[in-house]
Amino acid sequence: MTALSRQTTPALLQINSIFRHLDGPAALTEICRYLRREFPHYHWLGIYRLEGSELVLDAWDGDAPTEHVRIPVDKGLCGQAVREGQTVLVSDVRSAPEYLSCFLDTRSEIVVPIRRDGQVIGEIDADGLTVGAYDASDDRFLTEVARKIAPAIGRPSGPAAAPTS
Repeated sequence: MTALSRQTTPALLQINSIFRHLDGPAALTEICRYLRREFPHYHWLGIYRLEGSELVLDAWDGDAPTEHVRIPVDKGLCGQAVREGQTVLVSDVRSAPEYLSCFLDTRSEIVVPIRRDGQVIGEIDADGLTVGAYDASDDRFLTEVARKIAPAIGRPSGPAAAPTS
């Protein structure tokens, strides 16, 4: 399953709408919820912000919470995406020794960096239930989502925190 272009444009517009009604962590949580509903191959979806040498979970949606609410940047696929500053896409996490297991049924993962002013400030992490759940279309789509949500990462709630994109 992939992020089809006929789905992505309306989804990006909906993200704009979410930011018109919510801000801060509430907006990010609603975006996770919305993306999981519209793109069921994102079985678990989280947004992490970079805080020093750790990734901190700001928002998520899935069937269960993850134990990985703080991830050192020197660990796992999430840390790899920050260290390398690029998307990490793993078709089968069972073949990735650096994978930090959250859920026994996860088979694939994509981690997309979120940037502000050229610097990685966080990431979007999606887990899938099938081998090969993600491809370049998911990378393109989630990269655009990351661009839209970047202004909200690490910002407190309130009128001044709302993104302008």
